[in-house]
Amino acid sequence: MSAKSAQTTYDVVVVGAGPGGYVAAIRAAQLGKKVAIVEREHLGGICLNWGCIPTKALLRSAEVFHLMKHAGDYGLSAGEIGYDLDKVVKRSRGVAAQLSGGIGHLMKKNKIDVVMGTAKVARQGEVSVTTDKGVQLLKAKDIILATGARARELPGLEADSKRVWTYKDALNPPHMPKKLLVIGSGAIGIEFASFFNTLGADTTVVEVMDRVLPVEDAEISAFAKKQFVKQGMKIMEKAMVKQLDRAADKVTAHIEVGGKVEKQEFDTVISAVGIVGNVEGLGLEELGVKIDRTHVVVNEYCETGVPGLYAIGDIAGAPWLAHKASHEGVMVAEKIAGQKVHAVRPESIAGCTYCHPQVASVGYSEAKAKELGFDVKVGRFPFVGNGKAIALGEPEGMVKTVFDAKTGELLGAHMVGAEVTEMIQGYVIGRQLETTEEDLMHTVFPHPTLSEMMHESVLDAYGRAIHM
Repeated sequence: MSAKSAQTTYDVVVVGAGPGGYVAAIRAAQLGKKVAIVEREHLGGICLNWGCIPTKALLRSAEVFHLMKHAGDYGLSAGEIGYDLDKVVKRSRGVAAQLSGGIGHLMKKNKIDVVMGTAKVARQGEVSVTTDKGVQLLKAKDIILATGARARELPGLEADSKRVWTYKDALNPPHMPKKLLVIGSGAIGIEFASFFNTLGADTTVVEVMDRVLPVEDAEISAFAKKQFVKQGMKIMEKAMVKQLDRAADKVTAHIEVGGKVEKQEFDTVISAVGIVGNVEGLGLEELGVKIDRTHVVVNEYCETGVPGLYAIGDIAGAPWLAHKASHEGVMVAEKIAGQKVHAVRPESIAGCTYCHPQVASVGYSEAKAKELGFDVKVGRFPFVGNGKAIALGEPEGMVKTVFDAKTGELLGAHMVGAEVTEMIQGYVIGRQLETTEEDLMHTVFPHPTLSEMMHESVLDAYGRAIHM
């Protein structure tokens, strides 16, 4: 059979090999399904190659650099402290490459056929893949779309990979910014702002909303902003970049704030104004799949309404998080295999931002809980009251918990400070197990740990905090 007319039948075809797609493929294969996965660029998708993983490698380098500069605070001395940006980036790319290779190994281990090419759902139950050898037709009763998303680009603010960057450009920068403008203060924007600011860039962040990290609890956002400003960042809230004038060695930004437009010059701009789903060219409209603002409309089980066609991860809408995509991938694979499954609850998925200080949260903010009609009890505990935080030299931070005053249900938890992206999982498990304040109060937390603050915050909500 020629490559142009090659046809293969599977139980499941997954389109996209990011953290949603490759996990869905592995779980389906574990359940005895014959699986193929289609990927047009890199196994591991954006997250592993150009997102979650390499950014954390960069941020780790910045963290170590920060600690080196403050060696004296720990009774240590060091010689001349500096960095080599090329080597920092090389390490980051090496981490991504190592993990991408690991995904290839997992595909072989689970006997999943990998088809490199561009996919289109030709009709119900069929995926047409354009490869470098021709067109291959994959037939399957069930198809899982996991094509992810890409950076949103606003008219006039488009990236040119020279002076105006997307996150991809920022991960492999052509130069070290001296004066940097970051447009958008969501997780992507604030992480890159934190990285380059730590390495010495004069950094300005412009946010159209009334506060940085606008999806977070307002109190946490305010605390984080104070730390960013203390580190030398300039934060402009309720502001909008209207225009970028580009020259060979600079960019002039027209920034509207308070009803007036001011011009500022920068040598580098990073645009981090959100993402759009990769829905183009898949043939979804012809199949009758509903698309809302570049995202596929699905029900709680990721079903598109077309029999046997599912959409998971970023293409299926918020929250745009790798771990949400992976969990949906597992759920859909198990549903296809006939197992009983539980719908993914967005309000029980943690969000993590790896700036300095870190920010993490799960569940409802205090304001959202009140908006939903809950009578709330709120607890707080500062890092400065925790022995381990002081010993680490990380006394700036806070843990905040929100409870339903009537039932004791943990409605939300919000943190800012060192290692909170690791700590948040304790509260995630608590929400999954429908934990009440009583369960958390009676839990013995080890000492000395940062996690003790989680306990104290719960106690504080009920007027029982010990160390405050």
